[in-house]
Amino acid sequence: MKSEPIPVVLVAGYLGSGKTTLVNHLLTHARDHRIGVIVNDFGRINVDALAVAGQVDAMLPMGNGCLCCAVDTAGLDRMLERLAEPGQGIDAIVIEASGLAEPRDLVRMLLASENPRIAYGGLVEVVDAVEFETNRLRHPELDEHLRFADLVVLNKADQRDDPGIVELIRKVSDGRPVVPASFGAIDPGLLFDAGERRPVARQLSFDDLRHEDGHHHEHLHDAYGSVEFSSDTPLHPRRLLAFLTERPAGLYRMKGPVDFGVPGHEGRFLLQTVGPYLRFHRSPWDGPPGTRLVLIGTGLDADDLLRRLAACAEPDPEARTERAILPVLKYCEDHA
Repeated sequence: MKSEPIPVVLVAGYLGSGKTTLVNHLLTHARDHRIGVIVNDFGRINVDALAVAGQVDAMLPMGNGCLCCAVDTAGLDRMLERLAEPGQGIDAIVIEASGLAEPRDLVRMLLASENPRIAYGGLVEVVDAVEFETNRLRHPELDEHLRFADLVVLNKADQRDDPGIVELIRKVSDGRPVVPASFGAIDPGLLFDAGERRPVARQLSFDDLRHEDGHHHEHLHDAYGSVEFSSDTPLHPRRLLAFLTERPAGLYRMKGPVDFGVPGHEGRFLLQTVGPYLRFHRSPWDGPPGTRLVLIGTGLDADDLLRRLAACAEPDPEARTERAILPVLKYCEDHA
């Protein structure tokens, strides 16, 4: 089976918002997964890169199984190519943008990449809860950045006793999912698949003990939820596409195999969504066909989501036609 592309997650935000703290948290809580980190410093020596990797302008193995490098924008695509090489064994790539970077340009660069081994993993805008209003006045473009983001991390939330700040940011960002955090502590599973890959038997490491003491991160799951949907009946392509284009505002990610049951297109359609981004990756089934989706976001209405997805099922084979699947093919990586 064709391997799944590596998600590339952009972390943006103004100076002092907590981008490096968030990246450090992801590195130390991704367990056995390998994360490639790119620090976009526009050719200058970057103190943030020192905090993440210990040195800059290098790609080096780290004790926790991460790789880190520092590049300018010209070297970004070249570095992505290096990190995405199969021999590196990278599971996800995180780009920490400069506080002066324009997130829209970085997103466009990623979406324009022709590298089949990487996929857009979303733009995470880190916001300083304490300085939010001040930063809006100082940087009027912040509102646009929030609307362009796929996920907003409200960092330093523990330093502000104002429950209305979350709703304010949701309003400014046109309903983007907002996750409050302290010290950048968000669950890596919100951004990419960071489950266990532990061998059947091995000696416990210090990292294992540190994560199993029950105190490494508290309440990381409180800010978001997940919903699982399964169907052994193929889905009607146009109905599912209508659902995907009318997703609830708080729905951040969707992933999983989809069975459309269309003659000539009986293979697996692996769905990947991040914010408004939508992509299907086709491959043969390695088991019985069926749709198995996981939906991740904030403030999700599970009953409504399951009802709407169940309405996409189509038991009549004659209704699942070549014409019906044409709109879906536009979102496939191999569609000419």
